[in-house]
Amino acid sequence: MNRERQTHREGVFRTMANGYTYEDYQETAKWLLSHTKHRPQVAVICDSGLGCLINTLTQAETFNYSEIPNFPKCTAPGHAGRLLFGILNGRACVMMQGRFHMYEGYPLWKVTFPVRVFRLLGVETLVVTSISGGLNPNFEVGDIMLIRDHINLPGLSGENPLRGPNEERFGVRFPAMSDAYDRDMRQKVHSIWKQMGEQRELQEGTYVTVAGPNYETVAECHLLRNLGADAVGMSTVPEVIVARHCGLRVFGFSLITNMVIMDYESQGKASLEEILEAGNQAAQRLEKVFSIVMASIPLPGHTS
Repeated sequence: MNRERQTHREGVFRTMANGYTYEDYQETAKWLLSHTKHRPQVAVICDSGLGCLINTLTQAETFNYSEIPNFPKCTAPGHAGRLLFGILNGRACVMMQGRFHMYEGYPLWKVTFPVRVFRLLGVETLVVTSISGGLNPNFEVGDIMLIRDHINLPGLSGENPLRGPNEERFGVRFPAMSDAYDRDMRQKVHSIWKQMGEQRELQEGTYVTVAGPNYETVAECHLLRNLGADAVGMSTVPEVIVARHCGLRVFGFSLITNMVIMDYESQGKASLEEILEAGNQAAQRLEKVFSIVMASIPLPGHTS
């Protein structure tokens, strides 16, 4: 095979497997570090309706995704498409006000691009938030679920953000996911929740991700519940997988904005407008616990 043909073949494979090189991640990280005074220790991904979490930031510096080199565009409803740097309860943070999804047409290596950039910025902890449909019959709309585990449904059919050549400078070829969500941080969250004296208990459970954009059928909801899932959404898991591959500490919350339809006789239907409204109503409680928890995240160089 001549050199020109080999180079073309390698380029095609790179496009199919992972369209970014290590140098692309470095370019974005260097650009951000040169445009902000902050050196974040914690990264936070805010889902639809949870952008209010940015209100807790002080000394905030804001960048639109469109001005950041290599960053995808945000097209999902309720996602502002902004990256914010600032201080939250003593921790230097970078926050995504809006994330990327498979249903927008993005491959998973693009969906998860910011996570590896965060690692190069010096971030050690990733906090993921999401809105989701409740599968667990004990849940109610407005509940906050601390994520204990996940089911990567697209991953079971080959859609994994780590697919393709492994970049050893980020992590190992076969990373473990049995401890994806940090146990010590989950225990701290439960303790803080009790101290807050909330009437409704903090839920904890398994989040399952689906590709979307359609909501689930009744049969699919029964399947997901039988698999052991407590809540279903269209995000979060790919970012967590890449974060753990990078060695980041991870914990997260999912806000139950609707109960999925499990009965063929039900007249109810999932509605984006109702989901976003439920998210806005319950987001204040998440903002409160989130702010307190932030102070308990270990500083760089310290363990939980």
